[in-house]
Amino acid sequence: MGQQIDILAIGEPMVEFNENRTGTETVYRLGHGGDTSNTIIAAARQGARTAYFTHMGDDAFGHQFIDLWDKEGVARDHVVLRSDARTGIYFVTHGVDGHAFSYYRAGSAASLVTPKDIPEGLVESAHVLHVSGISQAISNTACDMVFEAIGRAKRAGRTVSYDTNLRLRLWPLERARAVIHSAVAMSDIALPGLDDAEQLTGLKSPEAICDFYLGLGVKIVALTLGKHGTMVAVKGERRLIPAQVVNAIDATGAGDTFDGAFLAEWLRVGDPFTAATYANAAAALSTQGYGAVAPIPTRDMVEAFIKG
Repeated sequence: MGQQIDILAIGEPMVEFNENRTGTETVYRLGHGGDTSNTIIAAARQGARTAYFTHMGDDAFGHQFIDLWDKEGVARDHVVLRSDARTGIYFVTHGVDGHAFSYYRAGSAASLVTPKDIPEGLVESAHVLHVSGISQAISNTACDMVFEAIGRAKRAGRTVSYDTNLRLRLWPLERARAVIHSAVAMSDIALPGLDDAEQLTGLKSPEAICDFYLGLGVKIVALTLGKHGTMVAVKGERRLIPAQVVNAIDATGAGDTFDGAFLAEWLRVGDPFTAATYANAAAALSTQGYGAVAPIPTRDMVEAFIKG
């Protein structure tokens, strides 16, 4: 790609069926998800120049994603539609303990991607490469592909952003811990959630977790703490950035929205603490509707919300 882009994300997009109860009737709304796809759409809605790379099934769901990215302004020139595999799907159900996910993704097209499939020059064309633990958990070849992408980004002097996004249904904790720690150590920005970080590091306090990730070599840690906000840490400084209080309806894509808004704002202002304040607001707004993508706010919405 000749055109410089702000953020490139790599991973697995998935079609979403989200439970919606109205009286005695329960329906499942069709939507789109997958952590890194949600993140790149969130970044695009904040005004960043974005691109995505993956393989998907040459099926109705794969073509829906192509249409979605075109609508959102996410460059998808190198996305491959495959006739030999399908696009993954998942269901979201809601109960007293929050939302739960059921996945149908085994053998998906995204899981078949190998290091050799990364287009020449794609990673090098982006200021930031964003990947996640899920990007690596879906298969061994996908895991290796992400390491290859990170290596290319580092050799080109680009910034690597990594969301730990731990999914123990996809791999055992010990393997997840080894792979994710190795990937974070190669990254510049770590975007863990507290629950995942506690399991991965064995630590409990946000301060200790931030110090752990800084100790691996990253320059910025933004540890999301749910309703308690986000702890942002750089060498020599930590700050707790308060959350925006809202009545959440569905938090399915809140973490991904935070990531995309954080990266877009960090590229714009260069300050991780300011970026986290902005991203907290975007994530709060994203809980005001159902699904991962539909409620992601635009920059105008976030700025208006912050101003009150």
